[in-house]
Amino acid sequence: MLVTKLLESLPQRAYSATQVLENEAKIAAKIPIAMTALMEKAGSAVFNLLHHSYPQLSSLLVIAGKGNNGGDGFVIARLAAELGVQVTVYLCCQPEQIKGNAKTAFQRLLRSDITIMYQNDLTISQEFLQGEQFQLIVDAIFGIGFKGQLTPEIAQLVEQVNQSGINVLSVDVPSGLNATTGDVANNAIIARQTVTFIAPKQGLLTGKAAHYCGELYFASLGLADTFQSVIHSNVYLQGGAKSSQLTLPKLPQRSAVSHKGDIGRLLAIGGGQGMPGAIRLASEAALRSGAALVSVCCHRDNRMIVMNGRPELMLIESDNSQLVEQKAFQKAKVLLCGPGLGQDHWAQQNFHQVMASGKICVLDADALHLLAAAPKKDDNWVLTPHPGEAAALLQSSVAEVEQDRFTAVNNIAQQYGGICLLKGAGSLICDGESTWINTSGNSGMASGGMGDVLSGIIAALLMQMPNAIDAVRLAVYLHGLAADHVAQHQGKIGMLASDLLPYIWQLLNQESKT
Repeated sequence: MLVTKLLESLPQRAYSATQVLENEAKIAAKIPIAMTALMEKAGSAVFNLLHHSYPQLSSLLVIAGKGNNGGDGFVIARLAAELGVQVTVYLCCQPEQIKGNAKTAFQRLLRSDITIMYQNDLTISQEFLQGEQFQLIVDAIFGIGFKGQLTPEIAQLVEQVNQSGINVLSVDVPSGLNATTGDVANNAIIARQTVTFIAPKQGLLTGKAAHYCGELYFASLGLADTFQSVIHSNVYLQGGAKSSQLTLPKLPQRSAVSHKGDIGRLLAIGGGQGMPGAIRLASEAALRSGAALVSVCCHRDNRMIVMNGRPELMLIESDNSQLVEQKAFQKAKVLLCGPGLGQDHWAQQNFHQVMASGKICVLDADALHLLAAAPKKDDNWVLTPHPGEAAALLQSSVAEVEQDRFTAVNNIAQQYGGICLLKGAGSLICDGESTWINTSGNSGMASGGMGDVLSGIIAALLMQMPNAIDAVRLAVYLHGLAADHVAQHQGKIGMLASDLLPYIWQLLNQESKT
């Protein structure tokens, strides 16, 4: 059974756990394949990855629950034992609680000489997991049907596994992780690898999930193509090593006779007193992303810093005159407002003029907090909150946003209009109808200024692409891909937002040639 890294064979849609649970049997019947055979295929897929990743494995602990996820674990245990691996199965339930296809797999396991331990007989402790008794742990406790909190007993077990230092391979989803929302209520297995089946589950691809899933692999079990064609989802994935040409928008090729007036002018508004860096990063990123003309409205104290080393930027007066009276404002094709803007009188005055302009605009950083204080709906803007800014827009907490990022991004798009980009691991892009999960980027991006650079890229692509959602999607992907190139060549630690600019320039030119 073929298992590939998810991002190397990226299907176009992702699904909630409920969608997969309710439809996998129907799709299996359509193929047709019996559910017992499907469990065998699932177990075989995980075992093949296990054998490939750990060819010298001699001892294995499989921790199994009572459901089908546990059934997959029983298949894995049996196959490993047949290969000569010393296998121990720890059962997190009573044998009589195992039903259906999992029971069939368990009964077959009983006929082998595998050691089976029961929860009532042994509580797994650090002492039990210490030493070289087990080289690998397979997590088959809970599958995609899990939601809510782990019981105290299972939560303690999960904590012992996480603290053991032993590599963990999770079956379908790390136990304790909600496969629909990506939330972890109290604890979850931290896996080194996770093999998920049939269809990508949306909760494994955003927010906290990256910490728990480790390397994410995909096994179609022969159902993926049919599942994708029959079951509808409005959640999509973008990117992937082999499928980016299919799932990403394209930057239109420039005409041989195009000139700067065809592309137009961007006006970037921000850089309040003492905060010159953000608007400089955003405006320079816009230049490097193809914005032909970029004017900057910043506090007078910051003008020399913003202009330093970048004479292509143009400054406009903003302190003693109305912004709307400036030619740069009147001629601007797109407005970018928020990086380093602040929330003082100067900031509010400029923000309210942007709000009244009716122009296409990108709102970021402080502009989002000002919008949250005076909510308004407009279909002509792009909002780019991180979780804290999203919480302000929704009048909720960061924890509530992170508990269900899909609901949060959709609610912002519905309440405020336009397009919402919820930043973070697995950034989400939503236009109120569909949501895209971005797959590029890495943890090195957790540094100041990354969002400012992204807002500049988005603004520049809005000037060059006819469809706003396509512009935002491409901007987010290329921003993350540029960071991936930095990580590959220089490393993640110490990555600066400005390090992305040469790669963004390069990647956009590659895009325009394809």
